[in-house]
Amino acid sequence: MRKLQSAHGGTDPGAVYNGRNEKDDNLALAQAVGKILEDNGVDVVYTRTEDIYQTPFEKARIANQSGADYFISFHRNSSPEDNQYQGVEVLVYDKSGIKYQMAQNIVGALGELGFREIGVKERPGLVVLRRTRMPALLIETGFINSDADNALYDEKKDEIAQAIAGAILGTLSEETIEAPLYYRVQTGAFRNRENADRMLYQLTDQGYPAFLLNENDLYKVQVGAFQQIGNAINMEQRLRDAGYSTVIVTK
Repeated sequence: MRKLQSAHGGTDPGAVYNGRNEKDDNLALAQAVGKILEDNGVDVVYTRTEDIYQTPFEKARIANQSGADYFISFHRNSSPEDNQYQGVEVLVYDKSGIKYQMAQNIVGALGELGFREIGVKERPGLVVLRRTRMPALLIETGFINSDADNALYDEKKDEIAQAIAGAILGTLSEETIEAPLYYRVQTGAFRNRENADRMLYQLTDQGYPAFLLNENDLYKVQVGAFQQIGNAINMEQRLRDAGYSTVIVTK
């Protein structure tokens, strides 16, 4: 189970720029990412699905009571002056464990779309990172008072959701714990990184949550991370219908 939290809401609009409210961008992106994860067999719980206000303490409490495995909070950054800064960053309590790896993967995936990569930063003082009992991330998807970031955000809205979801799924596939077992659909294994990247970009352009693994000197292009074999079979059939050669693998 993953826990998705869209920040602000209700009477708290978050950062505001030229009539644009951060709370609206956050909710839309959280739901888009959640839908992709759900389609790939991940159980998703939301702190909110409508325009209501919750304190950070309430969000942490909801997450802890749900028994979620991960907590992911969606935000947009803001700077003191308009168009002062650009870029994406992910905040974590500390730079350790699976949360740090997932945060790095998300920053890299968004960088591939054209965002400036600010990086991963430690913010142990944030309530939603300090009070949650599971690995927690806070994603700052560009600056809301940057015209350049807003243009990229609006132009590539669907690709941003795919990139974040793909980074999450890709990180889950690399977990070393024995359970749960994930089924993934592999579309290629290449010795040449360029060939693997070409297939990866083609899949993501077509809306598939694809990611790249480097194992045994091979670059493996895979799609999804499913807990149910039936969902993996359905994805495999979709990819075969689209002309890809596939095989279901487990980890």
